[in-house]
Amino acid sequence: MGGESTTRTAPHSGGTSSGPVGSRTGQRLSGLAVALGLVLFLGGFGWAALAYRPYTVPTSSMSPTIAAGDRVLAERVDGGEVRRGDVVVFTDKTWVSNAPVVKRVVAVGGDTVSCCTDGKLTVNGKQIDEPYLPPGSLAENKNIPTVKVPDGRLFLLGDEREGSLDSTAHLTDAAQGTVARSAVKARVDAVVWPMNGMLKRPTGFEALGALSEPGPLGTIGWLIVAGAVLVLGGGAYGPIAKRTAGGRDRARPEPAGVR
Repeated sequence: MGGESTTRTAPHSGGTSSGPVGSRTGQRLSGLAVALGLVLFLGGFGWAALAYRPYTVPTSSMSPTIAAGDRVLAERVDGGEVRRGDVVVFTDKTWVSNAPVVKRVVAVGGDTVSCCTDGKLTVNGKQIDEPYLPPGSLAENKNIPTVKVPDGRLFLLGDEREGSLDSTAHLTDAAQGTVARSAVKARVDAVVWPMNGMLKRPTGFEALGALSEPGPLGTIGWLIVAGAVLVLGGGAYGPIAKRTAGGRDRARPEPAGVR
């Protein structure tokens, strides 16, 4: 009989190379993405370890901003950087022995603080709006006598004013409940467990002066996420290229010969 030409599909595994799949440019870009991703990912965690300290808040004195048992990240700062409205971590043996305390700074050295005027905290004669307090609660459940905060010291309150052992519980001390700036170890930026996110800015204190700027936690988070995406994306190039090449091989016909 005359020659008959037919076609058949080439086997997927026949004649394929065991070398890297994909173009050389793709392989290089994939490797670069993985390397850059690792730098960003590990660099982000390293930066966080240097800039922040984790704390577990044992009481509800900062509720609802921070609940008992919440895990927070606090930026390591010098006490001189602290401003009104900051939530800080400090140590003071006259308050608690050998344990850090978390409270909100409501007045700094040179301020005059008292409570309450129309149910609001007053600092330097200005009534302070405090939206972080529990809904329906007053700024203080008892009157605070007028206190002139000495230079280099801070006056601190808990957001749960009714049960917080804060400066109001130490008014009879020699320092009238104030704490030295040097006692501050860190400034709380965010609640990370549960993931409640960054603390809201205490805008009620803006009329008295500039507020603290947020720490680098947001930038660090983006670095870690971007690094993870690059590592996963770069690592996925090989399997995707292999699958794509395999699909082309299965679809390509080849001569079956003459019979």
